[in-house]
Amino acid sequence: MKFLKNNIAIGVLTLLVATASCSFINNDIDPENKDKEELLIELINHVLNRNHYAPADLTDQFSQDVFKSFIYELDAAKRYFLASDIEEFKTFEFLIDDQIRDGRVDLFNIVYDRILKRQEESEKIFKEVIKEPFDFNKIETIDTDYENLPYATNRKELKDHWRKLLKLSAIGIYNGKLEAQEQDDFEGKIKTPAELEKEARMEIKKSMEENFDLNDDVERLDYFSVFLNNITTHFDPHTNYFAPQNKDRFDQSISGSLEGIGARLQKKMDNIEIMEIISGGPAWTSNELEKGDQILRVAQKGDTVATSIVGMRIADAVDLIKGPKGTEVTLTVKKVDGNIKDVTLVRDVILIAETFAKSAMIEEGNVKYGFINLPKFYFDTEDGKARAAGDDVAIEVEKLKEEGMEGLVIDLRNNGGGSLREVIEMVGLFIPEGPVVQVALKNNQTQTLTDDDGGAVLWDGPLVILVNELSASASEILAAALQDYDRAVVLGSKQTFGKGTVQVLDDLNRYVRTSEFGDLGALKITTQKFYRVNGGSTQLEGVKSDIVAPDRYSYIDIGERDEDYPLPYDKIAAAPIQKYKGYVDLNNIIKKSQDRINSSEYFQLIDKNAKWLAAQNEESIIPLDIDSYRKRLEELDKETDQFSKLDDYKNNLIVSSLKDELVLIQQDSSLAKKRKRWHETINADMYVEEAINVLNDLKNTGIQTNGVTVKQ
Repeated sequence: MKFLKNNIAIGVLTLLVATASCSFINNDIDPENKDKEELLIELINHVLNRNHYAPADLTDQFSQDVFKSFIYELDAAKRYFLASDIEEFKTFEFLIDDQIRDGRVDLFNIVYDRILKRQEESEKIFKEVIKEPFDFNKIETIDTDYENLPYATNRKELKDHWRKLLKLSAIGIYNGKLEAQEQDDFEGKIKTPAELEKEARMEIKKSMEENFDLNDDVERLDYFSVFLNNITTHFDPHTNYFAPQNKDRFDQSISGSLEGIGARLQKKMDNIEIMEIISGGPAWTSNELEKGDQILRVAQKGDTVATSIVGMRIADAVDLIKGPKGTEVTLTVKKVDGNIKDVTLVRDVILIAETFAKSAMIEEGNVKYGFINLPKFYFDTEDGKARAAGDDVAIEVEKLKEEGMEGLVIDLRNNGGGSLREVIEMVGLFIPEGPVVQVALKNNQTQTLTDDDGGAVLWDGPLVILVNELSASASEILAAALQDYDRAVVLGSKQTFGKGTVQVLDDLNRYVRTSEFGDLGALKITTQKFYRVNGGSTQLEGVKSDIVAPDRYSYIDIGERDEDYPLPYDKIAAAPIQKYKGYVDLNNIIKKSQDRINSSEYFQLIDKNAKWLAAQNEESIIPLDIDSYRKRLEELDKETDQFSKLDDYKNNLIVSSLKDELVLIQQDSSLAKKRKRWHETINADMYVEEAINVLNDLKNTGIQTNGVTVKQ
């Protein structure tokens, strides 16, 4: 019966395709584009099936999922497509799997033509809407949960949707102007509400005109890349297609070369969101931005009007934000807690050194403890002359030992991973020898990667690893290995990110014999899966901390488990290891720390703040009348005031640079400022303070060597 139903459905769909193609397939497609795109589809399907760790089944369900995500990503705020468009597109809802196998891209051709047409029509709608003043006294709301918003059924409904979207942007600017006039020290001319409304509307007009101009610069390949990535990410979230220019950016990121404000961005629906703050960069130094903040507008120094980047291509948004060293950029940001504020940053070249391991000495009482911050597991991708994380951490440990450290904290918070080779080398600094990680291949074979440095141990004293929900991949392997050996105490979030997969960058050009289509780009593809030495995967589960401390992200969906289509968690056989037996009464030390955290008013307040932030993320209804809008902001301010005590937290740790860095600081004022800022951050970090408390307990209890307890 199912077979008959499927055949009937295919017959109907074929008829619909034949009928509909006359009305909306562009028969003037450049043959070069068509041939290249069909080649890419065939090539990517071939490479994924051949090399992906767990190739997805190309089924009707797969087809439906790709269809929904592709259409949604192209028009997340539902500003362009009509309900009738979606119905036409649905002709291919269950045929994408078949078309991939056949090397065809009919759905893409249809949708591409339609998005260009609808963008042109929407620009006309925008021009009509922006001419009319916004009534900020009219009581109405907008639901920003666009995913569940129905598509407009006609031009009138679409125009009203545009009106609300533009009004939402304008009311924030209008309110800011009102607030400025209400300040006691305001020295400008007091303007009427009508004048302020017009100013706000004209700013939105200029910004949106620039957005539409940028739309004209978006090439067909950019849209096709979106289509391809909606296919690849259904294999798993980390399998992606890189068009040639994006591959270059990926290579640059891997090697640690960064510039601009020092933040990595990602696009979520129509919003440009901060994905990561780079240690030592302008965004990090300002202490005003954090992961999850959304950038709404960008203004260069001297601009009278900021450019809205809502709905903009991420590449174009990045181009607006980055710029020459020493220049200013002002970002209008919607904070994680819902507040909107302007943040002005001075751009800088983020030295590669600032993405490398750095250390400080922390004194508590008369005892010295080492602290190493590792932003990523960097490595040299080219000639063997660049720095590598394992070597650098070893150097920092040696320097800290020379200056008398009696315990060590390694900070892996926000470390998204990197080189597996560097993890193995780093684990070897703290254990004599043995398995570090197990890696499963596509053919169900497993490899055990081992530290085989001949039993050398660089540091055999107390060790604490700091993690959070953003510690991922290689970070999780390091934390997991040291935890499985009972070598380190892991302190931080309930669990880490949960990315237990390995990716390689596969150059697609190597699969073709001709260069007539130019550079075909590359595929970042998941080829292996990580397993701990205890047999459990870090996939989805991550690493569970020995000592759990709440943080701002505790209740927000940011882990691998919250991604679409992640690979599953599973287990394999454990690898035999010789556990570290140096700690005395470790369980009691962990309990003492957990009791301190559970009874801390600061950690309790962080937990309360995390729950509040999660609730704010669920709030999607925003008032569009000025009285309700201002009331909502006032309520947010009052609610956030209860957490202001966290900003005043300071510990009593004495933080200092090591001797060799002090020499460099005397010669480099920029480095001096960066280290001062970093040390101030440590002094405002209760997680570091608790890590030091744990080191104290480990030290005071003693380290056991050959049956003898030795005080460190």
